[in-house]
Amino acid sequence: MSKPYFVYLLRCTDGSLYAGITTDVERRFAEHLSGSAKGAKYTKTHPPKEIAAVWQAENRSVASKLEWRLKHLTKAQKELLCKEPERLSEYVRTETTGLVKCVSMNEAG
Repeated sequence: MSKPYFVYLLRCTDGSLYAGITTDVERRFAEHLSGSAKGAKYTKTHPPKEIAAVWQAENRSVASKLEWRLKHLTKAQKELLCKEPERLSEYVRTETTGLVKCVSMNEAG
């Protein structure tokens, strides 16, 4: 069985929100924090402060589609999802939302 993919929102020190995908949220967050070549270009200039929300996707394709849709939400919509990640289907209407579930960091670990 393959590893699940996770889609996450990071809150950066400047208040911005960054969306990404990974198979290991804690490892990926550490890469973003390190500022190394493995971190995203965006998080090098907007250092992350915390993991704001996490969803588990059925596969990489679903995760990539969800990430793309999250990146196109307004900041206000992303903020609402950080507060209530279980309401994802209200903000991201797609055939893939049935293949995604809201998870805690313990589950995403």
